Amino acid sequence: MLGDDAELTAAVRAAQAGDETAFRAVYRAVHPRLLGYVRTLVGDHDSEDVASEAWLQIARDLERFDGDADRFRGWAARIARNRALDHIRMRGRRPVIGGDETELTGRPAESDTAGEAMEALATGSTLSLIARLPQDQAEAVVLRVVMGLDAKSAAETLGKRPGAVRTAAHRGLKRLAELLGGDPEPGGGLGALPPQREPRGRAVTSASVTHTRARTQKDM
Repeated sequence: MLGDDAELTAAVRAAQAGDETAFRAVYRAVHPRLLGYVRTLVGDHDSEDVASEAWLQIARDLERFDGDADRFRGWAARIARNRALDHIRMRGRRPVIGGDETELTGRPAESDTAGEAMEALATGSTLSLIARLPQDQAEAVVLRVVMGLDAKSAAETLGKRPGAVRTAAHRGLKRLAELLGGDPEPGGGLGALPPQREPRGRAVTSASVTHTRARTQKDM
């Protein structure tokens, strides 16, 4: 696992140059968090398949990416979100949005939520609890805390203003605290991300993604 953003940035750049070992390192570093985000969008049953589709696109388009580790996480999250929304449309389901999104515009929280989020989630919250939040709040919390994006990057991913994302995250954290107080769940918290299952169906491993990446590069 890559230890910090500098290492992830270096690995992304090496992967762009065709280093498959570096791409596997990027995959191992980012995939668990990306999968957690996808689960909040499509549910557990379809999350592996949607995340796999996202990684295939990441592998195909990696050469065109420009930026550091934080921008890469945001870029990967946008790809995953687009694949998830495509999946939802194909199945005839829509994400459940809590409240009118315009209500959040221009009403940022008083402070940044990253530290507050880490503290709240360390108390025993799980992705299943986050999935019970309104969709806008769930996405804001996962992008800020699980994916580790700042408010600006999260806002770019969601197509919203940073203030709206801060407010949604703030409200989501408040609701999580209420859920944790009234319906605690035993077991590991979200700080220890959900265990990865063996891929099924169309799910891919880092090795198959790198193989596809090599084949895609030859086709380009």
